[in-house]
Amino acid sequence: MPAKIEITRDDILPMDQYAAKRAEHRKKISGVKKHRRVSVGPDATFYFENYDTMWYQVHEMLHVEKGGEEQIADELEAYNPLIPNGSELVATMMFEIEDPDRRDKVLRQLGGVEDTITLSIDDEIIRAVPEGDIDRTKSDGKTSSVHFLHFPLTSAQIKKFKENKAKVILGFSHKNYAHMAVLPEAARECLSDDLD
Repeated sequence: MPAKIEITRDDILPMDQYAAKRAEHRKKISGVKKHRRVSVGPDATFYFENYDTMWYQVHEMLHVEKGGEEQIADELEAYNPLIPNGSELVATMMFEIEDPDRRDKVLRQLGGVEDTITLSIDDEIIRAVPEGDIDRTKSDGKTSSVHFLHFPLTSAQIKKFKENKAKVILGFSHKNYAHMAVLPEAARECLSDDLD
């Protein structure tokens, strides 16, 4: 059965029903996210999204902000583009630096980093396509701590990605952040479910 690629209004629970089972939903999503998190270098973490992670995010936003029916369309518009469509992987990449002074210093050195992110499958390189909602690097050269990325794959690349022995590497080629990480096998298997 193909993965779901869109959250509709019919998928949204009434907020009192969601609140009553919120802890249960949080526990379930922790299991879903377990193999969707990949660290690259000392500060960057990729959270690979799918229908379940975005369904949870939409419900959390509705629960916290309490915007009611009027808020639902905005949340669906914001989060549906982050659900992989069957021929791509989608990730939220975050620079997770707790110290605010260090975070500011690092982000000021990483302008344009979103254009240096790649996924390679057995040495075949796929460039990340940043979500086009806003520029994540400001005119002063400082980048955002959060980036939304699409990795479009061809049919042949999907086939390769799904093979048990595929070596998949996630990396940056930025002059100030040139780090790579091999996707653990559990992550590769989990992310294979996002691809048709």
